[in-house]
Amino acid sequence: MNKKTKNIAVIGDGGWGTTLALCLARNNYPVTVWGAFPANIRHIQKTGVNTKFLPGIKLPKKIAFTSGLDEAVNSADILVLSTPSQYLRGVLKKLKKLNLANKIILSVIKGIDTKTLERMSEVITKELNPSQFAVLSGPTIAIEVAKGIPSTAVIASKSKQTATQLQKIFNSDRFRIYTNTDVTGIEIGGSIKNVIALACGVCDGLGYGTNTKSAIMTRGLVEMSRLGKALGAKPKTFSGLAGLGDLVTTCVSPNSRNRSVGEQLGKGKSIKKILAGMNMVAEGVETVKAVYKLSKRHNISMPISNEVYNIIYKGKKPQKAVEDLMARKIKAE
Repeated sequence: MNKKTKNIAVIGDGGWGTTLALCLARNNYPVTVWGAFPANIRHIQKTGVNTKFLPGIKLPKKIAFTSGLDEAVNSADILVLSTPSQYLRGVLKKLKKLNLANKIILSVIKGIDTKTLERMSEVITKELNPSQFAVLSGPTIAIEVAKGIPSTAVIASKSKQTATQLQKIFNSDRFRIYTNTDVTGIEIGGSIKNVIALACGVCDGLGYGTNTKSAIMTRGLVEMSRLGKALGAKPKTFSGLAGLGDLVTTCVSPNSRNRSVGEQLGKGKSIKKILAGMNMVAEGVETVKAVYKLSKRHNISMPISNEVYNIIYKGKKPQKAVEDLMARKIKAE
């Protein structure tokens, strides 16, 4: 264990944050998880299970849970930011009041700010200006990682040293970690895949088959690459874990929140009713707003993403959205 990085705080007690804390505990790192809701923290402390966000997984007692942000942060060498993207700014403003000097910041948040159109790393950098920063993404359904099912992810940082240091901390025989330097590409992949998963879910809800889902995923990857390239990402990133890998997992897994939301949309349920029945956040519902705006700003053709936006925010019938996609002008691939 590296003495300089032995204490880790996970900021966010959702399914993914709790899962990463479990991975770190399995690697024998002292880890504290902060949650915004004291009642949920008390429940976890009492039962040893995060019933709300990661049901069925018994958590070791060596993972500490707290609703005191300063308690989690002050003794930590690494902060793992794992809050939903729409709540990030509020948490960052609280973190700014604490001593963050020399702490490594790792973002595992997938999304794009719907107002500023900034990626999460840009939001974090603007608010905290960390000296060491990285992002983690990949094909990682939380419950599968928590169960120890072999999984992979990638950590990206402009600093190869920071990425390698974090790689050694998170890597295990059940959770293989790769490194990358393309922070932009990793974040774009992790964000847009949620939008495409919504589209795949819509097709599931409409009762379509594998052909349709394969087409949505393949052409969705094209949309991801187009936007990523416009924002300065490396094209090859999208054939990797945070692009194609995460896209496949999120589009096909029955445990994928975004796919499940899309499926309910395809069955005719309103987005308002769907979200009202959820504990956890389906990031794609918010992210598609930003993707829609970015496609217009950069004049990029993203027809699948645009139709997802139309279904959620303009009340377009899912069947009509699919018909319009199929009736577009024919062209070369």
